[in-house]
Amino acid sequence: MRPKVEYAYLDHDGVLAFAHRGGDRVAPENTVAAFQDAVDQGYRYLETDVHASADGVVYAFHDDDLQRMVGEPVAISTLHAKQIDALRVAGGHAIPRMADLFEAFPDARFNIDAKAWPVVEPLCDLVQKTKTEARICIGSFSDARIQAVRARLGDVCHSLGPKGALRFRLASLARLPVSFTQGAGQLPMRQFGVPMVTKASVAYAHKCGMQVHVWTINCESTMHKLLDMGVDGVMTDDCALLKKVLVARNLWGAGH
Repeated sequence: MRPKVEYAYLDHDGVLAFAHRGGDRVAPENTVAAFQDAVDQGYRYLETDVHASADGVVYAFHDDDLQRMVGEPVAISTLHAKQIDALRVAGGHAIPRMADLFEAFPDARFNIDAKAWPVVEPLCDLVQKTKTEARICIGSFSDARIQAVRARLGDVCHSLGPKGALRFRLASLARLPVSFTQGAGQLPMRQFGVPMVTKASVAYAHKCGMQVHVWTINCESTMHKLLDMGVDGVMTDDCALLKKVLVARNLWGAGH
């Protein structure tokens, strides 16, 4: 049984299908074209990462530097917005501003990973300015950054950070009655060689009132395995594949 939804962000029929960085099969990750392709396929949940420019503009971009995507060994946080706007990734795609994504996809919900401390305040400012609190779930590889966002925005939907994930896994193994404020545990299948997502851990999360979303899954058989375990969401780079699997299992919710 799926847990009772405490955050409107998580209220959705069927399994939550996340387009990880918008997907990368049609266009480069974290570009408007990638997000547009996911939305055109019917995806409602878009996962992305954010960094801030030197002058405090929030961009959808994963890496700390531009080497992999642009070919320049320069930290994105050292550049001003005007400089970032002039950059192009493979195929001539711009690096999108988060504000533009909120506007371009008004019906989408965004799972946002705050990748570094300098982006926390600009992100909070942007969310408050655009009144998008109900459209976001905050995640991070830093529990402290998640808490910093919550301190500014209030009790927005948020996922487990690394320490929270460890606490969850240990508690699930010991079957301890632990409470969580998080709406979801967004987990890899394994971490440090330890299975994080099992039928038992999913059942424990549900008992604690949390959904389980698993990243990043691009294998059809693994998708089926996770769905058999009862997970609530899957993040993928291959949006067409995940949609095919969910449709086949009658789990593709209306208005994805």
